[in-house]
Amino acid sequence: MRNFLIRSIATVFGVGYLPAAPGTWATVVGVAIAYYSGRNLPVYTIILLVLLVLGVMTSGIIEKQLSQKDPGFVVIDEVVGVMIALWGLPLIWPVMISGFFLFRAFDMFKIYPINKLEAQPGGWGIMLDDCMAGMYTNIILRIALRCAGFF
Repeated sequence: MRNFLIRSIATVFGVGYLPAAPGTWATVVGVAIAYYSGRNLPVYTIILLVLLVLGVMTSGIIEKQLSQKDPGFVVIDEVVGVMIALWGLPLIWPVMISGFFLFRAFDMFKIYPINKLEAQPGGWGIMLDDCMAGMYTNIILRIALRCAGFF
């Protein structure tokens, strides 16, 4: 039962097992969680922090069990990363769609220091690169929204 729960969390209840683009689908789940919890920033923040802690723990356990660095079916990192990308921003469709694509680009191309963070051991390495991709995305969206007069 414990292993089932760990895998369920790390794979976002099976999304990580989808045959095509599981990371992209997990990002969609993260955007949905952000949208439905984002109207209340304290609740959003608590959900984000709980998912981060659970992600570090469960992904680290799976990585250790498999002796494999960042298994592809572990996708909780995408959920947390995109939630960081959208944290504190107006959750309107243009922002969410832009955040989705920017986050996926940063996650895939892993520009510095994202590429260094994934080298960290265990669950931290799995989670931190997506957290940094989310931070980059959030900063760029804030700049764009400031230029557009939202902030």
